[in-house]
Amino acid sequence: MTKPVRLRDFIEDKDGWIYAVSTYDNADKIGCVLRYVPDADGERLHASGTRYKKYDFEDAYAFIAKHKPQYADLLQRIPYGDVKRVWKPDEELPQIARRHPRVQKLVDLFGLPNGTVGCTGSLLCGLENEASDIDMVVYGQHWFTAQALVRQGILDGKVEGLSEDMWKKVYEKRKPEIPYDQFVLHEKRKWNRGQIEGTYFDILFTRSYDELNRVHLGKGTVIGKQTIEAKVTDASLSFDNPAIYEVEHESVNRVLSFTHTYSGQALAGETIEACGVLEQHGNERWLVVGTTREARGEYIISKTLLGQ
Repeated sequence: MTKPVRLRDFIEDKDGWIYAVSTYDNADKIGCVLRYVPDADGERLHASGTRYKKYDFEDAYAFIAKHKPQYADLLQRIPYGDVKRVWKPDEELPQIARRHPRVQKLVDLFGLPNGTVGCTGSLLCGLENEASDIDMVVYGQHWFTAQALVRQGILDGKVEGLSEDMWKKVYEKRKPEIPYDQFVLHEKRKWNRGQIEGTYFDILFTRSYDELNRVHLGKGTVIGKQTIEAKVTDASLSFDNPAIYEVEHESVNRVLSFTHTYSGQALAGETIEACGVLEQHGNERWLVVGTTREARGEYIISKTLLGQ
C-alpha cells in the first residue's frame, strides 16, 4: 500500500516543478508550495545536470498564479494525476546522509529507529548548495527524544548552539511582533535548532502516519481580531504545523499558529497571551495566529516564562 503524502514531503509535477508539501490535508489534492522550477539560468544545480531556480513564498504564489492558475489556492493544490514523483524525508535519509557527513552526524546523535527521522528542504531533492541549512524531520513522539538529544548535545559540545549573530539573523528573517529579548528567551528553551560544524540545522515535527488524522483543521467563520490570556492545557502538538495549543479560557478552546515563530512557544500549564483572528468552528472558537505570512500584529507569548 502506498504511504499517504504528508507534511514536509516534496513532490514533483509532470513539468518537473518541485513543491514542498505544507499540510496534512491531502485527500483530494496535495497542498503544497512551489520551491524549484527548471531554469537554464537557475542557481541550483542537480546531479542530473538540470539547473533550477528557487522560489521564495511570495514569488512562488505569483509564479503559480501566472503560469498554473489551476493550482492556485490558499496553498497550491496539485491533483494526484499531475504528480510524477514524491520524495519522503525518512526514505531518502540514508542516501542524503551518505553524501552529507553533517547529516550523518545528526542521525548518529539522535540514534532513532529507521523511519522516525528524515531530512527535508533542498537536501531532500538534491538541490542544496554550500550555504544550505539542514532541515531534519522527526516523526511523532520521537521528536521529543530528538529535542532532548539536541539539548544534551549542545550542553556536551557535540553540536553548537546559535551564536548571538545567528539569533539576530533568525530574528530579522522572522520579523516577529515581539521584542528581540523576548523572542530569544522563548526560542532558547525550544532546543529545536543548533549548528553542526558551522552549519545551521533545525528539527521539524511531523505527525507519524498513525497520528495523521488526530486533528482535523478546517477553515472556520471569521469573527474578528482578538487578544486573549489563557492557560495552556495541552501542548503536545505545539511544534506541529500549525502549532496547536489547547487552552482553558471562557470562550476560546484552542490557539493555532500557522507561523513557525510561535510553535513550541508555551508549555502545558503556562499562561499565554495571544493575539490573532478568532474563528468559529462548530461549537468551538479558535484563535488563529499567522493569518498572513509575516503575522503582522499577531503573536503568542508565555506570560509564565516572562514572569508576568
